Amino acid sequence: MLHSTAMERATNGLSGRAATALGGGVKYGRIAWTIARSGIVPLRLHRGAPILPALLRYGTTIAGLYAGAAAAVGDRPAIVDDHGMVTFAELDHRAGALAAAMSRELDVTAGSTVGLLARNHAGFVEALLACGRIGAHVILLNTGMSPAQAAVVAEQQGIEVLVVDVDLLDKLEEVDADVPRVLCGTGPDDHDGWTTQTLVAAGVGRPEPPKPAEHGRTVVMTSGTTGAPKGAQRPSSGGPDALAAILSRIPVRADEASLVLPPLFHTWGLANLQIAAAMRSTVVLRRRFEPAQALADLSAHRCTVMAAVPVMLQRILELAPDERPQRDFAHLRIVASSGSALPGPLATKWMEAFGPTLYNLYGSTEVSWATIATPEDLRAAPGTAGKPPLGTALRVLDDDGRDVPAGEIGRIFVGNDLLFEGYTGDVAGKESIDGLMATGDVGSLDAEGRLYVSGRDDDMIVSGGENVFPKEVEDLLAHRDDVKEAAVIGVDDEEFGQRLAAFVVPTDRDNPPDPDELRAHVKANLANFSVPRDVTFLDELPRNPTGKVVARDLPGQGS
Repeated sequence: MLHSTAMERATNGLSGRAATALGGGVKYGRIAWTIARSGIVPLRLHRGAPILPALLRYGTTIAGLYAGAAAAVGDRPAIVDDHGMVTFAELDHRAGALAAAMSRELDVTAGSTVGLLARNHAGFVEALLACGRIGAHVILLNTGMSPAQAAVVAEQQGIEVLVVDVDLLDKLEEVDADVPRVLCGTGPDDHDGWTTQTLVAAGVGRPEPPKPAEHGRTVVMTSGTTGAPKGAQRPSSGGPDALAAILSRIPVRADEASLVLPPLFHTWGLANLQIAAAMRSTVVLRRRFEPAQALADLSAHRCTVMAAVPVMLQRILELAPDERPQRDFAHLRIVASSGSALPGPLATKWMEAFGPTLYNLYGSTEVSWATIATPEDLRAAPGTAGKPPLGTALRVLDDDGRDVPAGEIGRIFVGNDLLFEGYTGDVAGKESIDGLMATGDVGSLDAEGRLYVSGRDDDMIVSGGENVFPKEVEDLLAHRDDVKEAAVIGVDDEEFGQRLAAFVVPTDRDNPPDPDELRAHVKANLANFSVPRDVTFLDELPRNPTGKVVARDLPGQGS
């Protein structure tokens, strides 16, 4: 079914230009109202006017948004990281100097391709903004890549310059040595090449590159949990429509502080950085996620928003009492989770501990967002992925492209203003129907229009002629008190074609549950063909840097 919006109801019964005009007016009225209530638009003219030159030069790209914020609130903290604090004005100054030096010293121009391999810190943001000011394309490299993968990506993407953290240099050992390496931040005493620090010093006082004719692209590498990573081209700017979509379901407000825990090279981390730039928000970043540090940052910087992936929430909840001191979290209004599936039991446990703060965004690198579950949705239906936000169309279709009835499983298709522009290289894109793009997942809608994701389209197995979705088994096992987390996959079976195998992390590693008891629990709640024949206990599940389980790294699955 197509998600019903206020615009559609308002235009019902009209036709032609009248419906188009009214529909467009309702749409843009809702966008304007959503953005206005967030406080993003300064009400006083003297605060809003300085932003305009930056937006005219760089548009609503992340470079333009940060330059605008510097003009409006330059002395306010922009980034807090392991090295200290950087104001918006300082960040703007450094990004401009870095852009000037990269253009002069490294011949980076509009259309050049720069690879960025770094953890979460101000240097990552500086490099990203400098490339945006030049109009260069940026390839965001996953810090979990192997050297072999990095070499393939560098060649396929045509990377001309690499900006890299010094502790990640070994990831580039198989990349062509002729590709210049610039250390992100400072380098060791014996380093005789460029660092972003020395480039900034070289660029101070020099003119910035001319205004780019076109904005550079940002390419996010897909996770590669089941195969080689692919480059997904992100639009350079989503504009107000994209921002309003998120704000319509997640009530972020301007001029506050956000703790961004996911990697910035990941779509979810990058999205939160872009939102913070638009909101003039202070962003707290750490090179590595530590649960206790996250709670300390929330309290010390009075963050109203925390962005995370589900496994991070789980790690915070697992902190022992002496590692989780009593702090004031009354200011924490929003915990925005995405990046991998949010188990229903985890949502319930989080809100029991931290109140109705949890928002879950379902999407992908390719479609950006599809649905957002609010705390109210998660209370009513803990396993739901929520409803489509403003300006987003959602349909669940069968193999013939027809809408399936509520409660039945089909393929999930999404339309919004920030669909990816295709994979880089000679890689086929996602299937589209009527302007909506396939997410690659299957799921169902309930009578209230809430989406439930059953799993990946290619994760479904056929066991003895029956369609089986591993995710519902994972969620069922995760509800048990003696199970910390579980991953369920399909494996080959001579008799049934395929069967389910469960990989379980027990709550008490010295006293795991009886495998037969786990099978009986599944049999009592699901069909016989959903019972996992194999149950393997692990100390932890193999995950990539964004928290997704890497199926190929499970025991017996090969590489």
